[in-house]
Amino acid sequence: MGPGPAGRSYLNIPNIISTALITRCDAIHPGYGFLAENARFAEICSDHGLTFIGPEPRVIALMGDKATAKNVVREAGVPTTPGTGVLRSADEAYAAAASIGYPVLLKATAGGGGRGMRVVDDPSDLPRAYAGATAEAEASFKDGRLYLEKLIRSPRHIEVQVLGDEFGNIVHLGERDCSIQKPTHQKIVEETPAPNLAPEVRDSLHEMALRACRHVGYTNAGTLEFLAAGDDVYFMEMNTRIQVEHPVTEMAYNIDLVKEQIRIASGEALGYQQSDLVARGHAIECRINAEDPRNHFAPAAGTVSKLVFPGGPGIRVDTHLYAGAAIPPYYDSMMAKVIAYGDTREIAIARMERALRETVIEGVATTIDLCLEILAAPAFRDGRYNVEFLSNELALR
Repeated sequence: MGPGPAGRSYLNIPNIISTALITRCDAIHPGYGFLAENARFAEICSDHGLTFIGPEPRVIALMGDKATAKNVVREAGVPTTPGTGVLRSADEAYAAAASIGYPVLLKATAGGGGRGMRVVDDPSDLPRAYAGATAEAEASFKDGRLYLEKLIRSPRHIEVQVLGDEFGNIVHLGERDCSIQKPTHQKIVEETPAPNLAPEVRDSLHEMALRACRHVGYTNAGTLEFLAAGDDVYFMEMNTRIQVEHPVTEMAYNIDLVKEQIRIASGEALGYQQSDLVARGHAIECRINAEDPRNHFAPAAGTVSKLVFPGGPGIRVDTHLYAGAAIPPYYDSMMAKVIAYGDTREIAIARMERALRETVIEGVATTIDLCLEILAAPAFRDGRYNVEFLSNELALR
């Protein structure tokens, strides 16, 4: 929903460090907020004797920056979408787009959550898109730099969860399908394992993720994101942090990823190897946002007047919400995550449908009904969908 008041408190490094020192804590977990991939913040933590619970600053700078990450993984033999490094001007973007061919995608180098991202189908649209993406990236990340890449039409968005310790042990915890996204590219529904993924493509994704992590000596938790179109797979970017959708992996692997992050940051070894990690069952996550999906996902500020969350077998709810809570217009619109687990995908879907129908949030518009529509759609039921699902199946643009 945009930056908040009071100097954007969640980006105020001096205040965060001061709070940590005053309260005598010895480590900072950056969550999945905007400082989680800020190498300078990680350095400042270290300078003040605080452990940053995440990768080393060097690795954040390499992999957290979306443009340089592509160069790094190419060195490791991982295919990437055709694109550029950091752009210096709109004129440079013009030249690159003409060479690569339209449509193209402008993306913030420090981006995440679809912010600082614009699709450009025609050269005449590029100046406005470049200016808009730069301004949004600067407002969201204090970093307006952009890069450009070829837009792959109708791909699946699949990511691989990794963990690495300080002793060189790197493992993956399977993949998540994150293809169901808003037109602005923020994810709505995620699941693991990815349905209808060819075994050779699945194995290739896992191997590419591990290869890239070994190449840079990655430690702590991270996620490598890929675009998959048929048998072709392209590295897109890496999130050098825990992600919003990590609970589905936790449910399938019975591993607390945040606990693992803290253990790794404390200098402990993983204590297990790849062969010890076996996914069981299926998990799905629905993001409950304060938005109106039928009005271009307009954010819905207000006060929660009534709140009931679901329970029962295989259901987990991650939230800070309570009856009477004020939903401000300043921050991300996500209010809760509902996660459903089952022995099979069909059971997980059925449990999620029950859970969403039992969820009551009054006082603000939400995405609950949209999530139910998604779950009921034939393309979702069949596990055959891509990033254009909302446009093609539910006519939302």
